[in-house]
Amino acid sequence: MLVALDVPSLDEAEALLGRLEGILTGCKIGSQLFTAAGPAAIEAARKRGFRVFLDLKFHDIPNTVAAAVREATRLGVFMLNIHASGGLAMACAAAEAAMKAAGDFGIPRPLCLGVTVLTSLDRKALQREVGVPTSVAAHVLHLAGLAQAAGLDGCVASPQEISLLRLAMGQEWVIVTPGIRPAVSDRRSSPLPPDDQVRIATPRRALAAGANYLVVGRPISGAADPAAAATAIVDELRWP
Repeated sequence: MLVALDVPSLDEAEALLGRLEGILTGCKIGSQLFTAAGPAAIEAARKRGFRVFLDLKFHDIPNTVAAAVREATRLGVFMLNIHASGGLAMACAAAEAAMKAAGDFGIPRPLCLGVTVLTSLDRKALQREVGVPTSVAAHVLHLAGLAQAAGLDGCVASPQEISLLRLAMGQEWVIVTPGIRPAVSDRRSSPLPPDDQVRIATPRRALAAGANYLVVGRPISGAADPAAAATAIVDELRWP
């Protein structure tokens, strides 16, 4: 399980990580924190012993994405992602850049994932706003297949598509799942609406469906006691 460090400053990220040491071993650094603090956020998390999933969803021409993946690899992240909708050439460039950078720097190659359909999109939004005429599940499978053909290691998808992906992509395919909402959580008021992710599930359901990694944000970071909230989720996953 990875805690999403979706906070506005490095100080807040470090404070949260400090409270979660010994409970969790991985974190997700996304656009908000990386824009605020840059690579220092990755360094701070790694110094505390947390593995970092760099969730920047690279989406650009192949050369630009390859250069970004190279730098992310150099920073020592264990996992990163690109938008699979960027096409086969872009995804191939990302996979190749990660492999080459790992060799050049003498470090492990990060897992490279393709983002499929954001958890904030439902079928209506996908069709009317994005212009994709198929169902969410069909488009997720299409993009996951593209990512696999390009040499990526897995994908990011909502809990609702985990079972379909596991069946279609095989047991080696890495599935990372956001949109995790415990059945009961202690969450303080947040500036973000509680329903910005519409395709969600409980941690136990997502894990049982076949997810490899669960990304949990506000149920932990927004709790009055983040350590207790994280412990409760870990316990929920550990016991039947």
